Amino acid sequence: MAEQVDARDLKEKWFGLTLLFSGRFFIMEKRDAEGMMVESLNMDFTKKVVINTEQLEWTTSPSPDVFKKPLEMEQQEAGHVTFIEKYEPGARLTSHSHPKGEEIFVLEGTFSDEFGEYPSGTYLRNPPGSSHAPFSKDGCVLFVKHNQFLEGDSTKVVLDTNYAAWVPGFGKLKVLSLHLYEGKHTALVYWPEGATFQPHAHHGGEEILVLNGTFQDEHNNYPKGTWIRSHHLSQHNPFSKGGCLILVKIGHLI
Repeated sequence: MAEQVDARDLKEKWFGLTLLFSGRFFIMEKRDAEGMMVESLNMDFTKKVVINTEQLEWTTSPSPDVFKKPLEMEQQEAGHVTFIEKYEPGARLTSHSHPKGEEIFVLEGTFSDEFGEYPSGTYLRNPPGSSHAPFSKDGCVLFVKHNQFLEGDSTKVVLDTNYAAWVPGFGKLKVLSLHLYEGKHTALVYWPEGATFQPHAHHGGEEILVLNGTFQDEHNNYPKGTWIRSHHLSQHNPFSKGGCLILVKIGHLI
């Protein structure tokens, strides 16, 4: 059964999340309402998790102009972590490295670093060992995944999906592939109004962020901003009555 996570429950369960900065690395320290350390957030990959990120409150970070909405994370420094991140206009971080890689999709505004500017719709992969000093002149919102690269996946990716070529998918769907490595695939999928798919199982699991519209299946409706993580061999029959755009990653949860 899916673990439908209500934003209020998430706030209570993970009350007091703080982010400390030590050298070049973020250390994520998680405490409950009593101030006791908690081990992890949504790190049991055998469970389905559904979070409407639009309902989550922003948590503070070491930078007064950068805020986060954590979705999953380990307690360990430099561990597996997925979050929504907001840069206020003029926000800037000092140069830091990504020992096990960083994956970003720009949701709103323009994200920047010393290597370029990345408008809304840009997909980025900064490989293990890379470093940068990110900032945003006018502010931006990002979907970020840290420390989740497979060994040997060392290709830097910068793709502005606003100018990329889509290909036909199943039925009326359109697909824009973003990254593929050893069976782990990331893509954008456009569902026009009334689009349906076939019942299927997720070998290696599936992770979805709804970018626009409402994604649906026999279990629930998932509006814009919903993050869905479905475990290995989970099944559903997805559709979208009104149409939607999703960012999807498959095969990475085993």
